[in-house]
Amino acid sequence: MSQKIEGTPPAAVRSTGPVGGRVATAGADRSGPVEASAGSDSLRLTGEAASLQAMQRELSTAPAIDNARVQAVRESLQAGTYQVNAEAIADGMLSLESQLDA
Repeated sequence: MSQKIEGTPPAAVRSTGPVGGRVATAGADRSGPVEASAGSDSLRLTGEAASLQAMQRELSTAPAIDNARVQAVRESLQAGTYQVNAEAIADGMLSLESQLDA
């Protein structure tokens, strides 16, 4: 089945009305920004949202790589003492698979 597309889509709708219900007077200086009238809008974050913001700030300042951990693994590999925990790897793979199936 095919459909014929004709014409162009309608132009985006733009509001040309006054901001905040205020209209500039004739001859007024229009070089500055238009300020909206004071409203009673407010915003209150839940405890969970505030916790997420705090965690985001903390993570944004933390380094992406733990250089001390990288150096420790590098040294143990060079010394031949690095131990692979096959059980932890298998558990991680099974956990990932169950998350993908969900």
